[in-house]
Amino acid sequence: MIAKMLYNFAIHLYGLAIRIAAGFDLKAKLWVNGRRDWQGQLKQKAAAVNGKRIIWLHCASLGEFEQGRPLIEVIKQRHPEYAILLSFFSPSGYEVRKDYEAADIVSYLPLDTAANAHRFIDIIQPAMAIFVKYEFWLNYLDVLKEKNIDTYIVSAIFRPQQVFFKWYGGIFRKALRSFKTIFVQDAASEKLLESIGISRTLVCGDTRFDRVMEIRDRFKPIPEIEQFKGDSRLIVAGSTWPKDEDLLLEAFDKFRSENVKMILVPHDIKDDLLNVTADKLRKYRLDYCLYTEGIKAGAQVLVLNTIGLLSRLYYYADVSYIGGGFDGGLHNCLEAAVYGKPITFADPKYAKYNEAVALLHIGAAVNVSNAHELQKVWKTFLADEVMRKAIAVKTGQYFMQNARATDKILAELSL
Repeated sequence: MIAKMLYNFAIHLYGLAIRIAAGFDLKAKLWVNGRRDWQGQLKQKAAAVNGKRIIWLHCASLGEFEQGRPLIEVIKQRHPEYAILLSFFSPSGYEVRKDYEAADIVSYLPLDTAANAHRFIDIIQPAMAIFVKYEFWLNYLDVLKEKNIDTYIVSAIFRPQQVFFKWYGGIFRKALRSFKTIFVQDAASEKLLESIGISRTLVCGDTRFDRVMEIRDRFKPIPEIEQFKGDSRLIVAGSTWPKDEDLLLEAFDKFRSENVKMILVPHDIKDDLLNVTADKLRKYRLDYCLYTEGIKAGAQVLVLNTIGLLSRLYYYADVSYIGGGFDGGLHNCLEAAVYGKPITFADPKYAKYNEAVALLHIGAAVNVSNAHELQKVWKTFLADEVMRKAIAVKTGQYFMQNARATDKILAELSL
């Protein structure tokens, strides 16, 4: 009881803090404004599905959406009798996917208070609820259990450091019993859950494998990228942050006299950040162009200042770099790896990403700590075509071993 009171106090405190932050932080402002009159908006949207029963799928943000997306699209295709409600906690997910065509309703998730949880669930009356990866909102889970609504979590990963396995994690361990099935990515997660008495688990892998394999199989060429690459070897650096750019440009500077080009794909393409990137390129005296301004003859670096192309860009890479490691969140390695090309990244905490660990294990990826190491690794990969072909074979096997997580999950749902 005391633990739950502390949890609810923390939730209310978080809500207060984010409302204060909304006065000066754009993301916090979007978070607050997006939840205004959420009940009225949700009632209107729920009424528009014409009596279809609703399957509610919740994601924290954009990364989790990519894990839930294959499941949404398969349900939509095979069970059109249901409507899909997709909810997000973060503006970085909602604002990008608020017009996602496979969902009948896209909504922010109201703050996890007991009152909000009752109101939200009473409005949508879901046939089932599916949470993605790391979402454990205690009040929502309590209401779902109270109303006997089948609840699942997919693509989950559990580690000993998490609160469930600590002496003070009792209310979170109890929350795990709200799920009818916990679909985990690996056997280690299943074993950890068994150690605390949670047995309703199924090892299914990561649904992102299905998603990136689908993108690969439906690949459409990008003429502008083919024009930029020409007969050069190409490094594609995806989802980069400022610290990644510092590392990348220092390493790439060593290739200025070689027939090697690079595409930089910043994580954030706001004008002020793109101006900082441009300043860095000028500092290194690298000839560059912006994608939206057309491909410039002689440019050695292309900055992608638009969204939606990255997953196809990796097809053209001879070697890739995945950003985010310096800023607490390595981005999706699978988008690049699915094309069988070698990968580099810089993340001292990569061990929390199963796919990064696996790709390192099979020799398809290298983790670096400085520009000198990165330059050496790139030089090795770019010079050795036999090595690149061997990596493609190993990576292909890795993907085949981890495919079809979506079908495994769908077979267990109460549809």
